[in-house]
Amino acid sequence: MFKSKRLLALTIILVMAASMFFTGCSKKEEVAQETGKVEVDVFQFKVEIAKELENAARDYEAEHPDVKINIQTVGGGDDYGAALKARFQSGNEPDIYNVGGPQDLKDWTSKLEDLSNEPWVEKALDGVLSGATMDGKVYALPFNIEGYGFVYNKGIFEAAGIDPTKIVDYASLEEAVKTLDGKIKAGELKEKYPTLEAVFEYAAKETWVTGLHTSNVALSQEFPSSLDAYNSKNVEFKYGDSLKKIIDLQADYSSNGKTRAKLNAVDYSTQVEQGLAIERVAIIQQGNWVYGGVKSIDEKVADNLAILPMPVVGAKEDSIPVGVPMHWAINKDSDDASKAAAKDFLNWLYTSEKGKDYVVNKFYFIPAFKGYENFEPQDSLGKAVKAYAEAGKTVPWVFMGYPTGWGMDMLGANIQKYLAGEMTWDELIKDSQERWTKERS
Repeated sequence: MFKSKRLLALTIILVMAASMFFTGCSKKEEVAQETGKVEVDVFQFKVEIAKELENAARDYEAEHPDVKINIQTVGGGDDYGAALKARFQSGNEPDIYNVGGPQDLKDWTSKLEDLSNEPWVEKALDGVLSGATMDGKVYALPFNIEGYGFVYNKGIFEAAGIDPTKIVDYASLEEAVKTLDGKIKAGELKEKYPTLEAVFEYAAKETWVTGLHTSNVALSQEFPSSLDAYNSKNVEFKYGDSLKKIIDLQADYSSNGKTRAKLNAVDYSTQVEQGLAIERVAIIQQGNWVYGGVKSIDEKVADNLAILPMPVVGAKEDSIPVGVPMHWAINKDSDDASKAAAKDFLNWLYTSEKGKDYVVNKFYFIPAFKGYENFEPQDSLGKAVKAYAEAGKTVPWVFMGYPTGWGMDMLGANIQKYLAGEMTWDELIKDSQERWTKERS
């Protein structure tokens, strides 16, 4: 009886799944038949550009009245990777979606359309297609080039008498942080910055901040590229002590410095909109993508931001990580009409004059392609990242080569345990090493 009930339940689930799949397909086909429009479903992660991407889609539709672009954004505090898998498993597969670097390309091989012959490929800047290339073929379009580090408020530093140009290594960074902390606690900056309460805000709830971005600063000194990380069977944590210093500095001089476990509840919004943007804190570990969010709250604050290096003691100390954050991919199993429209939309977005305007002036992206001479970054953080890049003071983004889930679900979770006092640093390193090796075996 129990077995027959299980079989019945399994049959019902399979029928429902099949129904969802065929209903999804037929609905899309029905819309196309009724409206005469080709539909393109976009499933993307970058919440910072959600509204602007919608506007770009409407402009594209105005020029291409036979196409309808549907956009769904899942990101921020949500796990985009898990959401993407669920979307594909539901049978309602998107036409355009996002992939990271070499590990994602391997994971999604069966669903990637070959984009090697697309017009934008020959316009790509040197090196930016490495994370989108597999077996000599290009399978994805780079979003942009991004850089991150310690984003800081120049006005607060000036008021505290701190010269940011002299912060070129960990020792000078630590000295500046201690100086600023002392002035905040003494109330010396209260009159000009009444809401200022701490040097840092560290979003430890966001394991992409800790397990990917923070860790990358140290592991980029160990692996020359994401491909090297992807091909490595082991992780040494050669600069593990330096990584600990960077984490401890942010934690100890945050608004929860004496209760570090509370940092595990600090999310992106608390760090950016409710931290840096309202001048409650002076520094956050983030990148040029926060400019738009800060600007929407206080444009004067946004225009007064810059980036300090994230120094790794014993390695490069005057640099910031710069790389391609994510890529646009096209589902090779979509129907031919949807694939053709998807390819055209992405090409329009990155090579047309109107598309370029969106990319640089509305998304606040640093383009990964040639042909943007008339679209130089105008925002404070875009300019800062470009200055680091032009000076050669950069380290690569290698976290795209981490084993699937290792950065966020394993290392990021371990950092939370460390901050909560549930794991020592040595235990964190040992466990993270073992789990890397296990994932690669």
